[in-house]
This record gives sequence, structure tokens and C-alpha cells, in this order.
Amino acid sequence: MENNEMLKKFYGKLPVEHASALLYFHKKGIVQELIHHLKYKDKQEIGTFLGEWYAEELKAVHQHHRFDGIIPVPLHQKRMRERGYNQLTTFGQALSKTLQLPFYETILRRESYAVTQTKKSFFERIDDPKTKFTVTFSETDHNKHFLLIDDVMTTGATLEQCGKALLSIPGTKISIACLAYTH
Repeated sequence: MENNEMLKKFYGKLPVEHASALLYFHKKGIVQELIHHLKYKDKQEIGTFLGEWYAEELKAVHQHHRFDGIIPVPLHQKRMRERGYNQLTTFGQALSKTLQLPFYETILRRESYAVTQTKKSFFERIDDPKTKFTVTFSETDHNKHFLLIDDVMTTGATLEQCGKALLSIPGTKISIACLAYTH
């Protein structure tokens, strides 16, 4: 863990088996452009391309950690209606297909609607009241290792809240994979 900045963000807050990102995000860079087009311009083929690419990288991790399924950070229903799609769907489906894992879009649900994090400073993200997530699961979801996916990890607050909600499923283990990571 000593060199893994993503894992360090969760130390003492959330037990995470693995955490990684495909790309590094910085303002005005090509990764910002890619994510922007995926998230706001309905260029979902970007999610498919990045998912196929990242899945190849994650195969070795999957051999060691044995994921049982993939769960995306969900959008609130209102945001879903506004945007029309979750930017993580095609990314998650591509990971699912290549890694031959189920893609669970309905286990995790976002209960609170908030202003987009992209307009907030680092300190505003940390001080923001925690977004509420709930889980809907059955006994068949017990004792599984879920790969939680997101687009960009900054503070890790959203992923931490999602992870804590998922830990209410008995025997759950969590790993995290993001399209990009930023400080």
C-alpha cells in the first residue's frame, strides 16, 4: 500500500482490497476532455473503449482478488432523468464482458440529490454533507467481492459512502476501479 495513493485515501475509513485507476486526471488535459465527453456529451463509446482497455489491465488483479461482480456508483433518479444515462454504464458493461463478471446496476442506489461535485473545491467536497446510498440485496449477494467503479476519484468521499453501504451486505469485500484519479 505504501505507493498506492488511492488505497491511502481509504486507510482507516473503509476496508478496500484493491484500488486503482486507468488514467491520471488534471485540469485542461486530454483525460478531462474524455471524461467530459463521456459524462456530458453522450459519447458513451468512450466508456466502452476505456472499459475494454482497463479490463485487460484488471485481468491480473482479478486473478489475485477474484471479483464476483461489478457495481457502478449510481446517479440519483433526478440526475438520470436530466442526463438520460449513467456515464459508468458502458464502461462497466465493457469490464463485465471482458472479465466475464455480472454487472449489478440495481444493488446500490443514491438517495440524495446534490449539486455536481465538479463545481466544488477540494475543501467543499470534504465538508459536503454525506450523500446517502442504500443497498437492495438478497442472500445470493452475500459473501461476494464487488468491484465498485467510478469515473474520477478526487477525495474518495463518494466511493467511501458507497463502500460503507455495500458493507451492509453480509460477508462483502470491496475493491475500487476508476477511470481516472486526481489529487
